[in-house]
Amino acid sequence: MDAGSSSSSSNLKGQSRCPLQEQFLQKRNSKENLDRFIPNRSAMDFDYAHYMLTEGRKGKENPAVSSPSRDAYRKQLAETFNMNRTRILAFKNKPPTPVELIPHEISTSAHHQAKPTKPRRHISQTSERTLDAPDIVDDFYLNLLDWGSANVLAIALENTVYLWDASTGSTSELATIDDENGPVTSVNWAPDGRHIAIGLNNSEVQLWDSASNRLLRTLKGGHRSRVGSLAWNNHVLTTGGMDGLIVNNDVRIRSHIVETYRGHQQEVCGLKWSGSGQQLASGGNDNLLHIWDRSMASSNSATQWLHRLEDHTSAVKALAWCPFQSNLLASGGGGGDRCIKFWNTHTGSCLNSVDTGSQVCSLLWNKNERELLSSHGFTQNQLTLWKYPSMVKMAELTGHTSRVLFMAQSPDGCTVASAAGDETLRFWNVFGVPEVAKPAPKTNPEPFAQLNRIR
Repeated sequence: MDAGSSSSSSNLKGQSRCPLQEQFLQKRNSKENLDRFIPNRSAMDFDYAHYMLTEGRKGKENPAVSSPSRDAYRKQLAETFNMNRTRILAFKNKPPTPVELIPHEISTSAHHQAKPTKPRRHISQTSERTLDAPDIVDDFYLNLLDWGSANVLAIALENTVYLWDASTGSTSELATIDDENGPVTSVNWAPDGRHIAIGLNNSEVQLWDSASNRLLRTLKGGHRSRVGSLAWNNHVLTTGGMDGLIVNNDVRIRSHIVETYRGHQQEVCGLKWSGSGQQLASGGNDNLLHIWDRSMASSNSATQWLHRLEDHTSAVKALAWCPFQSNLLASGGGGGDRCIKFWNTHTGSCLNSVDTGSQVCSLLWNKNERELLSSHGFTQNQLTLWKYPSMVKMAELTGHTSRVLFMAQSPDGCTVASAAGDETLRFWNVFGVPEVAKPAPKTNPEPFAQLNRIR
């Protein structure tokens, strides 16, 4: 952590901020016009302006000279030389109006039959809510935020894990770790939304029951140093450590270590299982991205990876499996790479690479549209929404004043929470509300459909 961030952190600690308390900031009126109009002189047509002030009104000064034929001639002359405009300010580089190739009558009838175009949704540029997150560890390689299926957000602030219930807005403390074992280095909800795994600086992993606030068990022996990444696959908890090891733990049995993946030479900072639970993506501080396949696993052995991908030139932490294409993976590189890359995990080929211009800290897919959200560090500390596969920027969300290290998505897929080194937790309504599916039309049942046979 740099000196500037540590000094600001000490100032915030001195103010004794309460975790996950909402910041009530005065918002500007959205209808307020914050920018004044500054005319662009290069876009003005001064020849036309001079004509309008001198020659343009001569015909109107002497109505006796005017005649229908002269007026018709003047009108045609104005149209020919583009002098019938009403604005002096005209942008000369504006693209020409497209020519109507289909007759109006045909296009009108076809328009009524065509499917109506989907209106473009509004994407708010400001966060919907901001909560305080004092003492959050400003470390790129950790994973300190997760949103469970029960709509409860978990965030680790130094040695303590807090829970924020999105349905009620209430905050509770789940666990506080001793100084010799902490700080907390990763959190990840189990699929049931009740149990949660907590990775620690002392190489251990704790399993907690959030309903009873009870420690269920401690997983030991898998790692020799801190556990910075976690990923659940049903009853298997996968852990990634600073020692470069990836361990599959079956939490149902006493001897919980069932597989160990060896492929990274430095800290494993990104872990994500595919939707099918068949493939695991792992990213490390060694700039490597590995794809592992469960079908290749053998008990308690050093399993061989399916793909070893070396295209990134910096640490690979941001990983996201596509929800609408099972073999599509997005990965993001750190400050020395700045790229989002897309992979076909069946073949191991790189489908596309986009330079974002800044450190990629986290990636999330929109569950309802073909869109990807990325969070970044220096210099803008922004969230960027991309249209896939064109990778056109749809929106940039700013507000954080330090790198946006962590993102988590609500169970319904609409809201995204982001936590940054500026010790704030922000909520963004970036993905919008999914469309309600129309009920299937009722069909007339076949005669005697309720009978198994007719005698």
